Amino acid sequence: MNSLVPPESAAVDLENISLSRKEDWKLWVYAPPLTPPPRLTCRQIAALGPEAIFRYNEARRVWHANLGPIETPQLKLLHRRLKVIVGSNRQFGDKPKDAIAVDAYPGLGKTTAVLAFAKEFHQQQIALRGPMTPDGNERWPVCRVGLTGNTGMLDFNKAMLEFYGHPGTSKGSAAHFARRALDCVLSCQTRLLVVDDLHFLRFRETNGVEISNHFKYIANEFPVTLLFVGVGLARRGLFSEGGTDEDSVMAQLGRRTKRLGLAPFTIDTDERRFEWRQLLLNIEQQLILANVYPGMIADDLSDYLFARSTGHIGSLMSVVRGGCELAALTGAERFTAQLLDEVDMDDSADRARAELDAAISSGRLTTKLGTRRGKRGGTSRPTASRRSKS
Repeated sequence: MNSLVPPESAAVDLENISLSRKEDWKLWVYAPPLTPPPRLTCRQIAALGPEAIFRYNEARRVWHANLGPIETPQLKLLHRRLKVIVGSNRQFGDKPKDAIAVDAYPGLGKTTAVLAFAKEFHQQQIALRGPMTPDGNERWPVCRVGLTGNTGMLDFNKAMLEFYGHPGTSKGSAAHFARRALDCVLSCQTRLLVVDDLHFLRFRETNGVEISNHFKYIANEFPVTLLFVGVGLARRGLFSEGGTDEDSVMAQLGRRTKRLGLAPFTIDTDERRFEWRQLLLNIEQQLILANVYPGMIADDLSDYLFARSTGHIGSLMSVVRGGCELAALTGAERFTAQLLDEVDMDDSADRARAELDAAISSGRLTTKLGTRRGKRGGTSRPTASRRSKS
């Protein structure tokens, strides 16, 4: 039975990387897609020896932890809007480029969606222009920087240099680091600068104003599209146009920044309920559990999972990952509401669950499609689930 257990996936190595460094970024961008382990029956799993079952469960663990990104309508729309903006940002160096801010609540897949876009952009640029620049430098189409709660100009510039592996990060002022970062961007012909967790900056404080000015400098002098990712960026002052000098400074950046968002799943119309069901079907088909059956989550647990996740894909994937681990650990090899109740969730989803549970129990809210034909063609009524016997 050991032959049924696949070799360890290359994705295991990807657990020990940081996307804030170019070598790791390249490993992630060009990593081969994961191969799912075989879906064994309960009898086949029971026949495995201790080492084989450990390896099999480890392969399933890695697979379930890295599902996606799933091409939801929200992700497709965001990617289309990003392609329009980045694709039209071909101004010569004497003109600033439009910046982008992906601003949405936590748990909606902002970072996942942006990284998927940046990955595709990197691959396309290398395929089009080659891995080396005409001057013989490595081409790095994308630079990705993650911020912390006390990031200032010096820290930000150092983070850019660290991505490129530049040796000059130990000495120098913020201005020195900025010039070195510009040299890296020009030498490597970087065209997309992803700045993640922008909400960690306190825009109303000194560091925030300085970094806002610095982003405007980058937009003016660096031949890149700035792509910000964060939570509540408008509320925190990124697009501020108040009466103070600080607000005016922020407004200059806001005027050049196009704000995009990601919406949670809703179930107020049949079209929205159809989108929710398609998401659950997509997930269901990828689960490597012995007793999974058609409709296990898309029909039998649809209402439950919506209430549990409040329509946030990040919370949904969290309960799915935990459910897969628990189903394997207990030998259930399937999802039930009782099993998933044992999976710990994020606090926000837990606090919102009671209200949704009440609305679903009373019939005021449902994820179930109506009996009419759906707008996309095909029958809207859910198909009956077929339970497999373990």
